[in-house]
Amino acid sequence: MKKKVPDIFSVEGIRNLGRTVVGTVLKEKKEIGVSPYELRFRGAKKVDKVLLRVIDYDAEVLNERTVNTVAEVIPLQDAKTVTWFNVDGLHDEAVMDAIAKGFGFESLILANAMNTLGRPKLVEYANCLYVSIKMLQEDERTGGINVENLSLILTDNVLISFQETPGDVFEPVRERIRASKRRIRRSGPDYLMFALLDIVVDNYIYVIGTLGAKIEDLEDGLLTDPSSVVIQEINAYKRELNHLRKSILPAKEMILNLSKIDADCIDEEKNAVHFRELVDNINQAAEATSSYRDILSDQLTIYHTTISSKLNDIMRFLTIFSVIFIPLTFIAGIYGTNFDVVPELHYEYSYFIMWGVMLTVAVGMLVYFKRNKWL
Repeated sequence: MKKKVPDIFSVEGIRNLGRTVVGTVLKEKKEIGVSPYELRFRGAKKVDKVLLRVIDYDAEVLNERTVNTVAEVIPLQDAKTVTWFNVDGLHDEAVMDAIAKGFGFESLILANAMNTLGRPKLVEYANCLYVSIKMLQEDERTGGINVENLSLILTDNVLISFQETPGDVFEPVRERIRASKRRIRRSGPDYLMFALLDIVVDNYIYVIGTLGAKIEDLEDGLLTDPSSVVIQEINAYKRELNHLRKSILPAKEMILNLSKIDADCIDEEKNAVHFRELVDNINQAAEATSSYRDILSDQLTIYHTTISSKLNDIMRFLTIFSVIFIPLTFIAGIYGTNFDVVPELHYEYSYFIMWGVMLTVAVGMLVYFKRNKWL
């Protein structure tokens, strides 16, 4: 029985995966030689206006609002509360410059956040920790997968997150904060960073699991109807997994480094177990991609084996058919000659005797093939 899963991978849409889902990381010629410290947006602009949102909380107090300028957030870095400052939209150089100056960050940090084509990375600076990772999320409108770059800057009591577009991917974390969940409200911004990364990795597992269910369903058609459509689906899913691995494997490397880092802004005693859980989850996602790649390779082998087996059956039938009719054609050829003197030509029962011989030869050969299991 086939599993019913959300149809987020259509065969029609998956054929253009290299361009539409993950895309190719390309450096434009005009960017060659540009200083890495320059605040320049690199990527596709997805929103017109930058949205600035702040959640400031502790165990007793919660203040959530949208702000118009970075200056409204700067005083919160000296407060005793935890501040989550979320920036939706990365193209505004003035906003990025204000964040760098207001929080005392090196311009290289914000330059990295503005580069949406960059590889996931983890860098420790004197006053903060910088993390970037690719987010995979289902697009309910198109049925495809959106890939978005997420950057996080962690300080002692502030977490700044940079997203390319506004979305609800982190809404479960916001709901936990609003609902006064004990652990998140009593923990620092390092636990908040774990919660955000945990959602990103959970989406990895969801996307791979959904694709994997469809890959497993292909096996039913491989044995019953190995048509050209099935081979197209196998190749399409194989390309998709390769593109997903481009996001997941670097993320795995980054998270492994994060679990080992000794940074002042991370309370290892309280959060070590959480980051180990994050490592387990990203390993699960990475192993799933490798496992499904192996399954697709096996399915490809099964497809070619099944096609070869069917071709062999056809060739066997045609060969047996030919072998049976070769002696019959030989007999018919002899008695179809135009010589006047043929011993049996004028015998009254020659025609029936010839048919009897031909049928005896055909049946005898069929019996012989059957006994030797050639038929």
